[in-house]
Amino acid sequence: MKFISLFTKAPSHQRFNYTPRYYDPVKEEWEERESRIKNEVERERGKAIEESTYRTRIAGSFQAARKRGSSSPAGGNATMMRLVIILFMVVFIMAFLQWGRPVLYSLFALVPLYFYTRFKNRL
Repeated sequence: MKFISLFTKAPSHQRFNYTPRYYDPVKEEWEERESRIKNEVERERGKAIEESTYRTRIAGSFQAARKRGSSSPAGGNATMMRLVIILFMVVFIMAFLQWGRPVLYSLFALVPLYFYTRFKNRL
């Protein structure tokens, strides 16, 4: 609770200071065009220097990727494995639509059997 006082100053209103700006579309377009031309000229100067190094970097990247792809143990096998998985899924869906739940139950039996034979040497 606030008591009325004779010695406190009453709050003054807040002032808003607004200075209008003049918009000149012709001047803005001129400045934008000038900056665009300056950037283009600077880019052309730097492009001649960077072009040779840029091309060698691209060529080197492709060669490095080709070497990595051929030397990796799953290089060509990854594509074949993906194809086999997609083919298996399509065949499974077709068999499920044709025969129903017995195919699903056989899948539940065959998947653990597959993993057992695959990893039995590691156990």
